[in-house]
Amino acid sequence: MLNLQPYADPQYFIILLLALVPLAIGLYFGKRLAWYEVLVSLVFIFLMFDGEKYHEGIALIIYMIWQWLLVWAYTLYRKKYNQTWVFYVTTILVILPLVLIKVAPVTNWLQVTTLLGFMGISYLTFRSVGMVMEIRDGSIQEFKPWFFLRFMLFMPTISSGPIDRYRRFVKDVEKAPTRDKYLEMLGKAVKYLFIGFLYKFIVSHALGTVLMPNVEHMAIVSAHAQGGWSWWIIAYMYIYGLNLFFDFAGYSMFAVATGYVMGIEVPMNFNLPFLSRNLKEFWNRWHMTLSFWFRDFVFMRLVFLMMKKKWFKSRITTSNVAYIINMLIMGFWHGLKWYYIAYGLFHGVGLVINDTWLRYKKKHHVPHNKFTNVLAIVITFNVVMISFLLFSGLLDKIWFQR
Repeated sequence: MLNLQPYADPQYFIILLLALVPLAIGLYFGKRLAWYEVLVSLVFIFLMFDGEKYHEGIALIIYMIWQWLLVWAYTLYRKKYNQTWVFYVTTILVILPLVLIKVAPVTNWLQVTTLLGFMGISYLTFRSVGMVMEIRDGSIQEFKPWFFLRFMLFMPTISSGPIDRYRRFVKDVEKAPTRDKYLEMLGKAVKYLFIGFLYKFIVSHALGTVLMPNVEHMAIVSAHAQGGWSWWIIAYMYIYGLNLFFDFAGYSMFAVATGYVMGIEVPMNFNLPFLSRNLKEFWNRWHMTLSFWFRDFVFMRLVFLMMKKKWFKSRITTSNVAYIINMLIMGFWHGLKWYYIAYGLFHGVGLVINDTWLRYKKKHHVPHNKFTNVLAIVITFNVVMISFLLFSGLLDKIWFQR
């Protein structure tokens, strides 16, 4: 049976673009063919999880029923009441499947992975949690099953993001773009497809498939021979970090382009992150939808809670603690491995140092010019690459798996 993994090869794009032709024609004439859009999404989702991956498809169905019931029930509850503990319990129940999936490999709960695990569970959980929090805030006041399902199961972004927001998504699907607007979106879609092909199938292939395996082998062998260190580790660090960007940015470009063809302005995920002058700017450019999600739904809420409870006298201390907790949660989200947690802690402490430096610069009027800007970019780039070396797990292989 035909199995299509998202954006994996040219065959996928040929079939996808042919399937989207009727939808594009409808949008060109100002009509959004909602049922056809849903049908295409469901067919491609089915083709993602058919064959040997059928159990993931079953897990997706179970997951969607669970999320549908929770979000619907909380929306009904929130119309009359606003107990904090109910909000917390609902949020915990929403993220429970993802938590179980993350814990399962450590505890050898293989049946949990089989029952609940499927590609894209993280990104669907971010969408659902975001909805619950916006329902709590009063930003979302009605539960519309049709829009909920379209939002959660929007095919272009289901496997790897970007992470959209419900209210922004609904504004797009409620009406078709004007013809001029849609033609502009199609032009951007073509551009993003070409950039995605360059990133994913040329640059990332050269870095990740051709170079990285050999460099990784040399790094491990030479480091074992030299007591745990080798200059090959530095080479691997840069190759891995660049490949991580081009691979993921390529996927994100494909998702955005497909969304544009479907008349949905999917948010961008990357904005020249390696030109950042400090870590805060980096997180405003790197995996932006994830970064902004954590900023809005974790960091800001932690700051508000700590200030409301007056846990710390200093606003600076409050924000510093929130930075570290926020990034540690992001590290745990990637997985229960020491190097993921260290990666999160690295960036949490890095953001604290970054804010301290920015306050110092402002207070002491430290001058900046083109040279200092370039220097800041170089320093930030290398700090980020060191964090990616941690994230890669190579040091775990060298130091702890001899």
